[in-house]
Amino acid sequence: MNPSIPNQTTSTTTNSDDNSPPIHLHQSPRSLSVINGHTESVTCIALCGEFIITASHGKEIMVWQQPDLRLFTKFGHGRGSVKALLTIGTLIFTAHQDSKIRVWKISRNLENIFKLVETLPTTKDYLGNFMKNSSYIQTRRHHKSLWIEHADTISCLSVHNGLIYSGSWDRTLKIWRLSDFKCLESIKAHDDAINGLVASKGTVFSASADGKIKAWGRLEQEGSHFLKGVLEGHKDVSINAVVVSGDGTVVYGGGSDGFVMGWLVDGWIRVFEVCAHKMSILCMCMKGDVLCTGSTDRSIGVWKREVNGLTKIGVMMGHEGPIKCLQVSPSSVGDGFLVYSGSIDKSIRVWWVPSCSKLVEDFNSKITNTNTSTMLF
Repeated sequence: MNPSIPNQTTSTTTNSDDNSPPIHLHQSPRSLSVINGHTESVTCIALCGEFIITASHGKEIMVWQQPDLRLFTKFGHGRGSVKALLTIGTLIFTAHQDSKIRVWKISRNLENIFKLVETLPTTKDYLGNFMKNSSYIQTRRHHKSLWIEHADTISCLSVHNGLIYSGSWDRTLKIWRLSDFKCLESIKAHDDAINGLVASKGTVFSASADGKIKAWGRLEQEGSHFLKGVLEGHKDVSINAVVVSGDGTVVYGGGSDGFVMGWLVDGWIRVFEVCAHKMSILCMCMKGDVLCTGSTDRSIGVWKREVNGLTKIGVMMGHEGPIKCLQVSPSSVGDGFLVYSGSIDKSIRVWWVPSCSKLVEDFNSKITNTNTSTMLF
């Protein structure tokens, strides 16, 4: 079921904007709906068919049904604060503060439609390793654990070519086989916490608090991963989010200093930086040539991709706290698309963003001198 624009003449959420006019194609981004229900900060959002799945610091995983955005069900109580969500077909992966990944399957049994089917590492994987001394690694002073286990909060997940990638505050990147959930590799990837993962065209990018984005490739289908390149950010600045352009040629990183930086995949060269926010960037999402950045300053910046830079073409305001997560709908809606945002203010907002050409036309009619890119060559 494709997402659709909620009817603005009726209340379609737990708390929607009152007396909102209908959407016209020639207008700026706007908030369509506000969804309330979480009792703690919203940490992550994922889309699964007709459902929007959201999670929070309060261990709540809530499911909202589109297009009316009503609460459908809750699941996963008491299993550790959820830091990342990933959906693949009828499977939902949740990454937790307790260092586990949990796998849920959508079932048509209405008594338990989201059923827990596995916890990673699996019992089989664990039993195959725990008796071997060679399976243990030093994780902290005077403490060892199995190499298949994360030793700290799992902060991000990604999927690519039949593999699940997990990044953690323990600085490791682990690779799991989707078919049987077996842990295949553990890489000491960074010198500080891993904050973001994204995969594109055979390459996986990990963003870290150490100020670097690292690119990882695989020599062959069954081979190990290797370091392809290192993308250097600003000194002593955490990179909190990473996305890749649709054509796979540009990597975007969002920093704790409010800058968005861009690197060319061809040569791993940083070619631009933009002071996007006055405070830390916490999350990003991209659809076509439009990049959205969520910040501690409570705003969502909307940017148009240029040949070697970004131009600001809009801003979305409404949250009363820092923007913790962003998710873009893969489907077009009208002459634009939907963006979902989650905040420390405990709410989720649904935004409609017009097509890039409409945004430029509208934004330029209000603001001049919008070229905010600083070229590095």
